[in-house]
Amino acid sequence: MRVALVFNPFSYKVHEENLRIVQKYFGMFPPLSLAWVASIAEKAGHKVSLIDARTLRLTKDDVLSRLREFKPDIMGFMMTTYMFPETLEWIRYLKKQLKIPVVVGGYNLRVYPKESLMHPEIDFGVVEHAYYTVPQLLKQLEGSENFNEVPGLVYKENGEIKITPHPQKINFNDFPFPARHLLPNDLYAEFPTERKNFTVMVTSLGCPRKCLFCEAGGTSYSPRSPKIVVDEIEECYKKYNIREIDIFDYEFPADRNRVVEICNGIKERKLDIIWACRSRIDSVNEDLLLKMKSAGCRRIYFGIESGVQEILDRVNKGIKLEQIRKTIKTVKDTGIRPLGFFLVGAPGETKKTFKRTVKFAKELDLDYVQFSKCLAKPLTPLWKEMVEKTGKDYWKDWILGKADDRPLPRPWTALTNEEVDKLAKWAYVNYHSRLKFLLKATLKVRSIAEFFRKFFGYIEMLFSQEKVSKEAEHFVAYHDKASKLWWYKKISKWSRPF
Repeated sequence: MRVALVFNPFSYKVHEENLRIVQKYFGMFPPLSLAWVASIAEKAGHKVSLIDARTLRLTKDDVLSRLREFKPDIMGFMMTTYMFPETLEWIRYLKKQLKIPVVVGGYNLRVYPKESLMHPEIDFGVVEHAYYTVPQLLKQLEGSENFNEVPGLVYKENGEIKITPHPQKINFNDFPFPARHLLPNDLYAEFPTERKNFTVMVTSLGCPRKCLFCEAGGTSYSPRSPKIVVDEIEECYKKYNIREIDIFDYEFPADRNRVVEICNGIKERKLDIIWACRSRIDSVNEDLLLKMKSAGCRRIYFGIESGVQEILDRVNKGIKLEQIRKTIKTVKDTGIRPLGFFLVGAPGETKKTFKRTVKFAKELDLDYVQFSKCLAKPLTPLWKEMVEKTGKDYWKDWILGKADDRPLPRPWTALTNEEVDKLAKWAYVNYHSRLKFLLKATLKVRSIAEFFRKFFGYIEMLFSQEKVSKEAEHFVAYHDKASKLWWYKKISKWSRPF
């Protein structure tokens, strides 16, 4: 069959955990989930087209034109909860023109499988990972259409929405590498990117920890073998000229021995690549950090969450402030740049406790910080608390089209949503406006593109996003029109976030 996968653009939502300006500059990442679906379908013998409309800045008509040229038998989309209405809008438009079946997947299907398929434009949903479901679905579409034989499938039959069981155990080692040959790898970047080409990787699924705010908390941990991980890194390096990778695992160093083997493999194959990862504070020690640094690790993103022990305990983080101080110091001593993720509006949060958190972040003197608004994500303990105390499931209504985009209740804190927003912006400006930080950050910039990306991000955070963006565009347009110089053309490109 001919399978078309589309990753559509999406706009900022008020109910998101990041501020609008942070979301704008955070990064442009490859749609890895769809790239995996593509490789799984290709492995089963099907022809696949993957259109990253968001990165390529394509309109619906642009995508429709490409699809008509490709002539697909079925379309696939990733339906995250955040962007569900916008993806549905794209599905409606494209399906009306092409009149072919639509299959959707993503984490949202695990939470609201039947609600997602109540929309007539969606024909099938993949509840679990695509590894078994997608090849069997395509086989049935080619043949007898016995969809009850497809594992982990949501489908419609005689006006009823049905869900099939998925008895197969997922072995992450069996997955092929994502189909990066279908992606514009030269266009991806994130805020601290130093090299091009850039991509992201996932080397393990799940996280056994049980933080109250995380959707992965308590899920089964399934890592890929060190050899397979290094094989994928080598493919990225040699086939796609990738020189920087961000490993998106919930916790990359969960198995220290595995990380050591991966680092040894990178060095043995002489892969000149730099990479970043996410880690818990208590998952690394000096020996492991030195090994990671020698293999190209340049940044580690730590989930610190708060500078107040009582709040760390409330969110079930399982770490102590002194552990945080010790680990961050060790990371810096090894030459790796630490980033800290912090929560705004966590359970028990007040203005006073959050100001202590910002003070703690300054004490740590992290290279990067992110202050995220504590959000009741679907299936998390905080989501269950929100539903119980408000009597409403906002996300379910959002999927069904019965809820507008609005801030979600936070019954676990006395802070209002407006106060949470103001505290988040205050924290970013307060942290990044220190002269010492600005000088150090500027000296660590490795490219002119990185400098302009960070400079415009900082300016927009200080002032209004719209005003600064327009002024920057007018500045560039004026000089480009006046002189047509290469320099100003480059500034025009660099001044865009991504």
